[in-house]
Amino acid sequence: MHTSTLRPVLKAFFALLVLMMGTWASPAAAWWQKDWAYRKAVTIDTSPSGVNVSGPIGRTLVLVRLHSGNFTFTDALENGADIRFVDSDDKNPLPYHIESYDSKNGVATVWVSLPVLSGGEKKQIWLYFGNKNAPVGEDVKGSFDPDYTLAYHFSEGPGQPTEDKTANGNNALNAPTGIEDSAIVGHGGHFVGQGGITVNDAPSLAMTPGAPFTFTAWVKPDNLGGDQQLFSRGGMVIGISAGMPYVAVGSGRAAATAAVKQGDWTHIGVVADGTTLKIYVNGVEAGAVSVALPAIAGPITLGGTLVGSLDEVRLSKTARPAAMLLAMANAEGPSNKLVGVSDTAEKQGNGGGVLFFIVSKLEPVDAFIIGLCMILLTMAISLMVAKIRYLNAADKGNAQFFTRFNAMHEELVPLAQVQGITEPEVAFIKTTSPLARLYEMGIAELDVRRKHGSARALSAEAVEAMRAAVDAVYVEENQKLDKLMVILTIAISGGPFIGLLGTVIGVMTVFGGVAMAGDVNVNAIAPGIAAALLATIAGLACAIPALFGYNYLNGRISALADQMRVFIDRLITRLAEMQADAAQMREAAE
Repeated sequence: MHTSTLRPVLKAFFALLVLMMGTWASPAAAWWQKDWAYRKAVTIDTSPSGVNVSGPIGRTLVLVRLHSGNFTFTDALENGADIRFVDSDDKNPLPYHIESYDSKNGVATVWVSLPVLSGGEKKQIWLYFGNKNAPVGEDVKGSFDPDYTLAYHFSEGPGQPTEDKTANGNNALNAPTGIEDSAIVGHGGHFVGQGGITVNDAPSLAMTPGAPFTFTAWVKPDNLGGDQQLFSRGGMVIGISAGMPYVAVGSGRAAATAAVKQGDWTHIGVVADGTTLKIYVNGVEAGAVSVALPAIAGPITLGGTLVGSLDEVRLSKTARPAAMLLAMANAEGPSNKLVGVSDTAEKQGNGGGVLFFIVSKLEPVDAFIIGLCMILLTMAISLMVAKIRYLNAADKGNAQFFTRFNAMHEELVPLAQVQGITEPEVAFIKTTSPLARLYEMGIAELDVRRKHGSARALSAEAVEAMRAAVDAVYVEENQKLDKLMVILTIAISGGPFIGLLGTVIGVMTVFGGVAMAGDVNVNAIAPGIAAALLATIAGLACAIPALFGYNYLNGRISALADQMRVFIDRLITRLAEMQADAAQMREAAE
């Protein structure tokens, strides 16, 4: 096949391939740092499709839950030291810290600090991982904004005093009675109503008259009886009475209209803005009282008379907005509507997208089979284009030939002797028109008989001999039309089976590897199976265009063959009539 024919075919093929890849790819910004091999998109959704909050939220600490369904733990360091969170501009790293990271079981909880968050938006940040030489990058104290005065994860071991995660160092003097392993986020502190944990007074915990204040915590009561205090300091108490959350300061008291459930986690928040004291249940305002906080000092007691568990206790010296409490409750609770982690990872250098990720997981045998199918597809497309160009030229040449043929009326002569025809036209017709080549052979056969002195009408044997000579050209023309068409039949019948073979081998390899590693999880299996299925897609992508092209070309070739067969009958009959007319004229002249 000529290079000029292949060039436009290959250009069209690769343009189509790029377009297909573009539809699979997800939008990608520039890569943060080349030492990190993978990244995932993390979406914080405060729009109606997510938490559906409105108004400014400000700097926010959000919880990102990782599991084997949305994170490839085998591609990161065993302790997660190489994970990084980068802002939506893909330039500025975000402070974060890991509360728990279990690569063996494929579970992790990470807290990420967003510099700005507003209601009604979808904000995308990036999770990077896959740097085997990365140092630990978490910043526990820097994750909390300066307005946090105390934050407890209860992630310490049994019997160890609870540690403040902020930069203030307001650690508890003692430990909870026990540790609950499956709290709302990681571990939680369990209390049995015997005094709770105590935090000494400190300058960072000062509460001046009328000062703003926020308390948030997750609570799971084991029973709903009596008055169970969650927080107490001086004259201020936050607790649960007969299942109803409340806050009391001196003579002011606000009781929530929404009850907590025994054995279930509930998010409780209390916000003082200097004039009003509000109580929130699961991020929704459930009660309020018009009172300003007095000066409160002295030690803080958490879980003093609580019979149940606490988790994620935080104190702030500012009045947190209602939107933040709603976002907090939804991000940390079981619904987890705020934060979404993409199921697919982008690999550096691939430009991002599902297709590139799947291709990166290809086994060598699947890559070979896909390459074989693509070669076969390229050959099929090249053949189809070449055949279509040949048939188009043949149709054009036949049309031009028929114009001259019909103008010759009764006396047929070689094309070069047709009145008014030019040499370029003769060359074009002979080069492109199969009918012209049949015609030239018929004229040549008649001239042979005339040169041998045959002045009589042609016998039946002579007519059959002429027909046989023209039929030989007809066979040659059909061979040209059918040449290499077997490539299309191979692509149609063999492509799907070749692709299926690659898929079966790929799936077998994936399951064999999983069995050997003993790591049965979706993230370990899905990429390999998806990559193996690419082989079947490649086989079908090879067969489907070839099938359509073969049927189209076969129809046009059959039509041209029928046209040539009809023309042969017409030509031989006319040549025999010409010879018979010439013989009668000679007899009449004699």
